[in-house]
Amino acid sequence: MPIPRVRRWKPLALTAAAVLVGITVPATATATPTPTPTNAPVTAAVGTYDDTYYKDALGKTGPELKSALHTIVSEQTKLSYDQVWDALKTTDEDPANSSNVILLYSGTSRSKSSSGGDQGDWNREHVWAKSHGDFGTATGPGTDVHHLRPEDVTVNSIRGNKDFDNGGSAVEGAPGNLTDGDSFEPRDAVKGDVARMILYMAVRYDGESGFPDLEPNDKVDNGSAPAIGRLSVLKKWSDEDPPDAFEKKRNQVIFDKFQHNRNPFIDHPEWVEEVY
Repeated sequence: MPIPRVRRWKPLALTAAAVLVGITVPATATATPTPTPTNAPVTAAVGTYDDTYYKDALGKTGPELKSALHTIVSEQTKLSYDQVWDALKTTDEDPANSSNVILLYSGTSRSKSSSGGDQGDWNREHVWAKSHGDFGTATGPGTDVHHLRPEDVTVNSIRGNKDFDNGGSAVEGAPGNLTDGDSFEPRDAVKGDVARMILYMAVRYDGESGFPDLEPNDKVDNGSAPAIGRLSVLKKWSDEDPPDAFEKKRNQVIFDKFQHNRNPFIDHPEWVEEVY
């Protein structure tokens, strides 16, 4: 049985604090997690998008809300898998060091130039594992940067295509992460981020355009089914770990510069309960 967890808030970034007092932070990766500084640029007021982008979703609940959000977020510019490299260097840029990106699970800052497939590099982690629905790296779900994040090659391999759930053994090179034979638990600072990425994918991809109908369920070990779990745990993570400045800014950058669509669960985390 999952161990009950105490609600935690995301900690202040040590790198951001160093910037504020004028200390130079090295560009190399460290083992210290690098959460978002609280003074990072934040998106425009959500109300602005309620009046425009989300206007057809307001007042709806349940399946009607999910359907409305699907229609809204499906209007997007699609990237190629090669274009994802450059997109991630912008969407996940370290706010304390513009030459680096922040790795999702590891929480470390690593040089943008260290992208690739060798040990010590970072690569493109599919948070909704691409084998869950067999969509691979096809333009669409396989290249949607709302769920693609930079991660250390080795840590990415350890996560593999496992579902998300609580518990397991510590992940080497990624403090705070746990894994076992069929699930992966990310560090506390990004649990909600992971949940909201998964739920975005389920709203965005519903069987149209030749892609599978992605849906979360309350299981693990889903294999190649177009499903991922565990939904009850993901919902709890979203509640315990609300969107922070880094996640909000990332959503805005994707909207402004790349796909021109938004993750509605970042703008309206209360919609998680309304839809699921």
